[in-house]
Amino acid sequence: MSFTYRGLKAKNERYLVTDKDVDQQIERLQQQNPRIAIITDRPTALGDEVVLDYAGYCDGVQFPGGTAENQTLVLGSGSFIPGFEEQLVDKVCEEKVIVKVTFPQQYHAEELAGKDAEFHCTIHQIRDKTAYELDDTFAKDIGGCDTFEEFRVKLTESMQAYTDERGEMDLQDRLLRMAAETLEFEPTEAQINAELDEQMNNMEAQLAQQGLNLEMYCQFMQTTKEALREENRGNAVASVKVQAAIEQIVAIEGLVPSEAEMGEAMAIIARQNRMTVEQLKPYVDAEFTAAVERSVLTSKVMKLIRDAAVIE
Repeated sequence: MSFTYRGLKAKNERYLVTDKDVDQQIERLQQQNPRIAIITDRPTALGDEVVLDYAGYCDGVQFPGGTAENQTLVLGSGSFIPGFEEQLVDKVCEEKVIVKVTFPQQYHAEELAGKDAEFHCTIHQIRDKTAYELDDTFAKDIGGCDTFEEFRVKLTESMQAYTDERGEMDLQDRLLRMAAETLEFEPTEAQINAELDEQMNNMEAQLAQQGLNLEMYCQFMQTTKEALREENRGNAVASVKVQAAIEQIVAIEGLVPSEAEMGEAMAIIARQNRMTVEQLKPYVDAEFTAAVERSVLTSKVMKLIRDAAVIE
């Protein structure tokens, strides 16, 4: 069987982070992290951010989904039902406010559409948000640095490290795909369809996180599920070939995941999900463990191919 995964040749072109890149990132951080001042000497005004509790009632009965504690809301943002935010203007902290609104006729909860409601609100905090000056205070509050110059240097180093890491991952992925192309292997229709099923399921899960579904996406893109599936066929074939190449290299090289590698992979998964390894354990079954093993073996294969490659 013809299969080449050692001595592959590829270019690794390193992108150097520029001053403009750093300036743009600093601007993004400035926009994403406004300076927050707690207001105690005046009532609320449009543009203020408030922290409040509220409970919603229709016909004197509290309705599900209409209650929150320590909710943040920018007055005048239009985030809540029309008329809600305006009634919270000129109020002081801990004042009890009854906000009266009418739900829109096209409201997403049909049982509330067009109905009158009252929200019993208590504002706990009034905040004023302003943009930081790009100075030492910004560097200390946002970057944990003593001076703005130190912050800029550390940010540049961090951005370059991230860019280099992404470049290395891209290189390893390209090398793995190059190796897969040399493997004498043709996926079966069953394998291709199984991969397509997985890709479509992943797409549906990603759309769901944005409050969308596949039907809505197809409408927006003026396509169909069948056409979308056919468009992804080439990617599915490539993915099956890559997996076959990984399995072949694992078998040839006798690769096995070590206990330390499995432990490190589990720790990374826990961190990504803001859990401890102990909290993750109830979710670890045979299927979960097998998936982690595949991930560890894939990383080992990619490193092996990378170390054996000729890189320009």
